[in-house]
Amino acid sequence: QVQLVESGGGLVQAGGSLRLSCAASGRTVSSYTMGWFRQAPGKEREFVAAIRWDAATTYCADSVKGRFTISRDNAKYTVYLQMNSLKPEDTAIYYCAATTSMVLTSSHSRYNYWGRGTQVTVSS
Repeated sequence: QVQLVESGGGLVQAGGSLRLSCAASGRTVSSYTMGWFRQAPGKEREFVAAIRWDAATTYCADSVKGRFTISRDNAKYTVYLQMNSLKPEDTAIYYCAATTSMVLTSSHSRYNYWGRGTQVTVSS
């Protein structure tokens, strides 16, 4: 069983930065594709970014491209989301997810494991 725990959320002013971390249990997670999703109040869960198991390929949503960067450290079983130039519309609960799919995917239904989320609030 894979367990994911997010951290690093908080309150930041527009234009600021945050780095989210996702600590994963289980060595097999090093071979999983990892992703970040977010969900704002009253909205559906939205794909943010994904990274292949070996970090050779990453994929970001257009809404965050150029501002957010996903990375991973398999030796630490940790995935990161560096968020720069934050905007009020980035306010949401951010979730880490893992999938056994070898193909990067933005579909939340393809992800097998989920963390409980961390709140990110961007004030204007």
